[in-house]
Order: sequence, then C-alpha cells, then structure tokens
Amino acid sequence: MNAAAERLRSDEGSTLLLTIFYAALALLVVLVVVGASSLYLERTRLFTVADGAALAGAESFSLDDVELVESAVVPRLDPVAVDAAVDRYLANTPSAAEFADLTVIEATTTDGRSATVTLSASWRPAVLSLIVPNGFPIEVASVARSVFR
Repeated sequence: MNAAAERLRSDEGSTLLLTIFYAALALLVVLVVVGASSLYLERTRLFTVADGAALAGAESFSLDDVELVESAVVPRLDPVAVDAAVDRYLANTPSAAEFADLTVIEATTTDGRSATVTLSASWRPAVLSLIVPNGFPIEVASVARSVFR
C-alpha cells in the first residue's frame, strides 16, 4: 500500500475538526443564553417601572373624585390626572432613567377605576451589541386598580 492511501485511512487529526465545531457550538449556545437572560431581566425591570407608574396613576384621584356607588366608596380617575401622575412618577424614579428610549405609549383610564400604563424601551444585547447595534424594542403594559378604604 502506498503512503497516500494509508494517510486517507488513518483517523489522525479528525478530532481537531470536531473539537473546533463543538467549541463554536458551545460558544453560540452561551451567547444565546446570555442574550435571552439579558432580555428577560431588562423586560422585568421595565415591567417593574410600569407597575409603579400604574400604581401612581391609580392613586391620582382627589377626595373630590370619590363617590358612593351601591353603598361602596369608589374613586373616579381622570385620564389627564393619570397621565400627569405617570409622567411625574417617571421623572422622579431613578430606575426609569436607566432605560434607553423610554417612551410612554399609553397612560390612561378606561373605566374610571383602573389606570393602564404601557411603556416601551430599547433593549440592546450585552454580548452581541456589535451585531445588533440598534437593539430591539420591548413593550410592557400594567394595570392598577384604585381602591378607597
């Protein structure tokens, strides 16, 4: 047998390609998991800010806005007051300033008793920011109901 045919049957060096492939695959999996975790945490932080803003909007009624309905004391929310309370909350909350492009999409009341707040922000992946420089928009909505006891 000649030397060339012997080298072709030999399995020397074939594990190097497999090692490179599995290392690249493992790196890709780690990057995807880090990106997904970063997205989850950023969405959770934005949802926390939206919860606080909705609560501030739900508490934006004055004592003049409270009425008696079927032997229950019920506050009535004004959409303008809800929007103003949400803007004040976001202006005074340090965690809201940490978001890139934080936008209030909706801050209103639909039924006069619940404040609905929808926020949007940009998420940029920590590891893949060179590939995705503009990031992705994330949007959350929160509803808080006003209660008077």
